[in-house]
Amino acid sequence: MKRAIIVVIDSMGIGAMPDCKEFGDIPECNTIKNVCRANGGLKLPVMESLGLGNLCNLEGVKPTAAPLGTTVVLKEESKGKDTTTGHWEIAGLVSEKKFETFPEGFPKELIDEFVKRTDCGGVLANIPASGTVIIEQLNDEHHKTKYPIVYTSADSVFQIAVDTDLIPLETLYEWCKIARKTLDDMGFFVARVIARPYKVIDGKPTRISGDRRDYSMVPPSDTILNTVKKLGAEVIGIGKIEDIFAKSGITHAIHTGSNKEGLELTLKAVKGDLELDKIAYPDTKITNNDIGIIFTNLVDTDMLYGHRNDYKGYGKALEEIDIYLGEIIKELKDDDLLIITADHGCDPTVPGTDHTREKVPVLMYKKGIHPVNFGEMTGFKFIALSVAVHLL
Repeated sequence: MKRAIIVVIDSMGIGAMPDCKEFGDIPECNTIKNVCRANGGLKLPVMESLGLGNLCNLEGVKPTAAPLGTTVVLKEESKGKDTTTGHWEIAGLVSEKKFETFPEGFPKELIDEFVKRTDCGGVLANIPASGTVIIEQLNDEHHKTKYPIVYTSADSVFQIAVDTDLIPLETLYEWCKIARKTLDDMGFFVARVIARPYKVIDGKPTRISGDRRDYSMVPPSDTILNTVKKLGAEVIGIGKIEDIFAKSGITHAIHTGSNKEGLELTLKAVKGDLELDKIAYPDTKITNNDIGIIFTNLVDTDMLYGHRNDYKGYGKALEEIDIYLGEIIKELKDDDLLIITADHGCDPTVPGTDHTREKVPVLMYKKGIHPVNFGEMTGFKFIALSVAVHLL
């Protein structure tokens, strides 16, 4: 069985795109390089052995004359710096049109329609904001009014936060589905609606990462995931992959509450120990056991550390990922292709808390691979093409 295992280290960019200023970013942004520097160097022996240090001057990660993997730095072809755009392009779909953002908050007619359809009574905030900050600021008012906290960011997102001890989690998910349909019905080109559940723990509003859900636009055309699924083969999404693709092209999916859980599930999937019957979509019928895809998103680097300017946490997360990658590589079969990459940047060392418009590194490993450093190329779709060449 030939398999492609794609591991996206969310936001691990490797240098500013030439057009970064058009997206409000500075040329100095370089997530992986700056995280390594700020931590006084990182220990990433597995990614180092694959050739990560050959792509950029990284403190603690040495270049190697005999890398085990093929490497390349990819420039994004799509117009964006968000999760949806990045993952879609990784899967082969280039977004020619830039998703809408709302630096002044959402238009009144949109909010009015959302309130009408949900019967939620009203909303709080309706401004660009840091999620951790806004729930602390508005938690008391949220409890008085029971209105959801609606906010956005520099990315194309409609985020809804509620205390799930006040508003049931199922209600939050339903409101998000309504928001998704409302945006689509009214012609707003918004990448994601995000459910942001939280609870007050020890007096502090705390987001519950494992219950987060993303409601993306449906990809406008097929990706490599659809191609493989249509051939009757498995496409397993781990983490928020099924949300990013609105379930399109996925046969099995499981959400995660942390990078550690996502890595352990990926390891299980590689070993063949994942209980697939429990995470299969109802209409899934696997008729082709010759090929398959395992697609994992590791979100903690972005959500917990990049957006919170926590370079120490980011560094520790990368070191944890590196340890698990070593275990995953040990379990690879002869016909498995492992691809390690990112979807955008979120440099915790530069001003701001938003994503950064960056290039991404790619490390590819297969037993017996002839290592090549392709340097720099345009298009994340290089990954989809590599998967297609391997599987098809």
